Amino acid sequence: MNQDLLPFGEAQALPRRGITEETCRKYGYTLGDYHGEAVQIATYRDSTGNPVAQKLRFKDKQFKFIGDTKKAGLFGQHLFRNKGGKILVITEGEIDALSMSQVQGNKFPVVSVGTGAAGAKKAVANSLEFCESYDKVVICFDNDAAGRTAAQEVASVLSVGKAYITTLPLKDANEMLVANKHGELVSAMWDAKVYRPDGIIDGKNMWEDIIKDDEIPSIDYPFAKLNEKTLGMRRGELVTITAGSGVGKSQVCREISYELLKRGESIGYIALEENTKRTALSLMGLSMNKPLHIAREGVTEGELRVAFDETVGSGRVFLYDHFGSMATDNLLNRIRYLSKACGVGWVVLDHLSIVVSSQENHDERKAIDSIMTQLRSLCEETGLGLILVSHLKRPSGDRGWENGLETNLNSLRGSAAIAQLSDICLGVERDQQSDTPNVSTIRVLKNRFTGETGVGCYVFYDKSSGRMTEVEDPNTFEDETETTEDF
Repeated sequence: MNQDLLPFGEAQALPRRGITEETCRKYGYTLGDYHGEAVQIATYRDSTGNPVAQKLRFKDKQFKFIGDTKKAGLFGQHLFRNKGGKILVITEGEIDALSMSQVQGNKFPVVSVGTGAAGAKKAVANSLEFCESYDKVVICFDNDAAGRTAAQEVASVLSVGKAYITTLPLKDANEMLVANKHGELVSAMWDAKVYRPDGIIDGKNMWEDIIKDDEIPSIDYPFAKLNEKTLGMRRGELVTITAGSGVGKSQVCREISYELLKRGESIGYIALEENTKRTALSLMGLSMNKPLHIAREGVTEGELRVAFDETVGSGRVFLYDHFGSMATDNLLNRIRYLSKACGVGWVVLDHLSIVVSSQENHDERKAIDSIMTQLRSLCEETGLGLILVSHLKRPSGDRGWENGLETNLNSLRGSAAIAQLSDICLGVERDQQSDTPNVSTIRVLKNRFTGETGVGCYVFYDKSSGRMTEVEDPNTFEDETETTEDF
């Protein structure tokens, strides 16, 4: 016996804990004296059963370990060493181990970690061979945040399929014992659920979900043919819109935003290449069929007020006042705030390249990978519909995007993560030197929802109204408006 240890003391019942003398004697849980102060003594032993350490519990609920704790196994482990068997219960404290053992007539193996939730994983890892000798290890920790976290950590140390975690209706096993809920405590042990890492679901438990006919609400794009391929937009999806410079991707975003507003939705608009007034006037202009951001000639203040109230002044539009690059964390926090504090269901982020340019250690591919992963997670977390603008990389050859070059997923600039993590990718194509320079093709490059890709629709930009409208056939369409190079 370690000379630093106290005499074992006397085994006595613990009436306030509901624990009998028989249970205390079995586990060697005794009462003794430490420098003139009465203490409860839990003696810990090494792998051969020799006492090596003691945990002292004082009246003020303070604890002290004496002896060689590095050699100590789990509390009570010496009673069952090298036996193995069908089931082992591990509790968070000695009193809980005594309680769980007692309600089962002290017949089943029950042990405890010595350092509570904080050191539970390490304690079990140090006695792993002993724990692994049982077919089933039931982890019965406190029903609080620390206990639940520690139970998951301990379970992760054990072999796959061996760990089971209890769910107690009260805080811990001793509270169950004192409340005379013996049967419920025993049931909690036998009904413990097998541990699976987060995200792993047993398919046999999915029947109730399967029989529910989930409604997936969609909102139409402003273009009918595009809706035929995509079946509209859905919250929780990440839609990426890409095009060459000046082809019209920002205008497509505005048209989509205005359609959402008309349908009673709330939007957040983060336009990093323009100020908030420019964005506001563009949305108001859609309501009036006038490009207000270019000119207000002939528009009365009353008309302007009506357009304001229908769009940016409706209480359903939130803009971010920022120009140029910004830190990713700030951006994500703003989007999260728009969702959770402002009740926004849809966010437009125009555009990704400016966000990437804010990164200090500038590796474009890695930066995009990180940002796209975080944006994808944010969609899942908040249920937001996110409309993201992304640039295309410079094409090879003489023909450029301004000449109507066909877009594809490989053309997305910077990283494959843009295509991989988007639910829908739309490419906007426009030949600015053709006979119909104001007609654009919106091509579905990726469509996770229905799988349909290809040409979605054709749209015509009317410079006089500042609006995009759908056209059936660009080859027979006669454009009588003046050419515009950038919208």
